[in-house]
Amino acid sequence: MFAELAEIAAAQRGLYPVLGGPELRAAARAAMGVLDLTARDVRVERTWTDGDLAGEELSWSVGFGPRTRAFLLRPRDADGPLPGVVALHCHAGMKWAGKEKIADGPEGPSPEVSRVRQDLYGGRAFANELARRGFAVLAHDVFVWGSRRFPLETGDGPESEADRYDRAAVAHEHVVAKHCAMLGTSFAGVVAGEDLAAAAYLRSRPDVGPVGCAGLSGGGLRAGLLGAFDPQVRAVVVAAMMSSYRDMLGGHVARHTWMFYPPGLPRLGDWPDLVAARAPGPLMVQYALRDDLFPEPGMRRAHATIGERYRDAQEAYEAVFADVPHSFDVPMQERAFDWLARRLAG
Repeated sequence: MFAELAEIAAAQRGLYPVLGGPELRAAARAAMGVLDLTARDVRVERTWTDGDLAGEELSWSVGFGPRTRAFLLRPRDADGPLPGVVALHCHAGMKWAGKEKIADGPEGPSPEVSRVRQDLYGGRAFANELARRGFAVLAHDVFVWGSRRFPLETGDGPESEADRYDRAAVAHEHVVAKHCAMLGTSFAGVVAGEDLAAAAYLRSRPDVGPVGCAGLSGGGLRAGLLGAFDPQVRAVVVAAMMSSYRDMLGGHVARHTWMFYPPGLPRLGDWPDLVAARAPGPLMVQYALRDDLFPEPGMRRAHATIGERYRDAQEAYEAVFADVPHSFDVPMQERAFDWLARRLAG
């Protein structure tokens, strides 16, 4: 059924045209209804030190909903402006926590967060490890996660409050997406707007130099959008979140977040087209070849598409093919850290 529907849609509407990078970025931003948001009334809620790291917990308002909470991590004795990275937390079917999935505050991880990290991040908080390499790393909650989550009735049961919340939130995301559509934006457009505000804040700090971004899975989706829509983001790492849409039809669609299906994008280009529309800006894509969320043919097609977008700047695109399941494991992280250090130097 979907194959026949795809043929009709392609004939009547046109799918995956090849638009120029600037044209595609502008058209996709308009189609998604990306909000123009600002991190307002930024406050330092507390500070701490943890061995060789110094941390700040920040909060700000984007104009609606609860205040955003964020961690800013940097080497404890850092001197002078540091390269900055916006570290973007994943989806992982876990909305109770956001930034804590990838960054440790003074309390350390909860059991639920530790479980996610073990499955996806090699058991560690990659934002803290990145900060130890000499970066100023900002990890913030985003719309519907952590401090930005909705109040939901979770009921009673033997599970933790966090696990009960996440079970309830599974049935809530489509309601969020519908409300966003009714307001002339989209789930992806709201999240991208909040990430753009966070990146602008990080650049505004006098102790931060050039800024990049990195994320796994849903965080990789956010990194791809941030890199496409913010030309001041100097380097982008997308981990385990890359495939051609056309190869996902049928068996690889249902398990993904509504953020991955922003309205109108297939009539403007494919997902790898949008991520690569930042060319010649530096881009690293890490493909997890045993990822059951994406078909390998879709990853290979995406790599070819991105390579074509970067044909005049081949040195700016780095593809990593890792024989791992859906994850951003320690070797993948270390390779990304080294690449970010080179790309953000100076």
